[in-house]
Amino acid sequence: MRRFATYLGAVAAMLLAAGVALAVDPDEIMQDPALEARARALSAGLRCLVCQNQSIDDSNAPLARDLRVLVRERLKAGDSDAQVMQFVEDRYGEFVLLRPPLSWRTLVLWASPILALIVAVWMTAQAWRRRQMPAAPGGATAPLSADEEEKLRAILAENEGEPPGRD
Repeated sequence: MRRFATYLGAVAAMLLAAGVALAVDPDEIMQDPALEARARALSAGLRCLVCQNQSIDDSNAPLARDLRVLVRERLKAGDSDAQVMQFVEDRYGEFVLLRPPLSWRTLVLWASPILALIVAVWMTAQAWRRRQMPAAPGGATAPLSADEEEKLRAILAENEGEPPGRD
């Protein structure tokens, strides 16, 4: 039984690896091994805009194929790796990069959940502190002074025992 499970695991691994290996069509592969290695390295750093969490090297989507062909055409034309990446980024935006460069926009994106957590903790602490505070002296729970009681009686007498403002 153990031997069967080992064979089954090996077959499953080969089938999964075959799907990824077939992502790059044979007609896309360049004759020059150095250029092909560069193309593969660049393709591994570009996001498939259809799959969104796969590189174009791993994706079977038609758009990923078009991007792989575009990368290879740019390399054949003599562009450097940086020029190819810049061309693709200019054309499709920063989202196409699997590892976008660190900038103020990406810092805001990564820091916003942390900042939201800090604000939530601060607001919770403030609300908790307000609940724990005793009533201030002279606040709403303090008894009325003799002068205040006299004013209250005068107001109630004026309004025939009803609080003011009720008609």
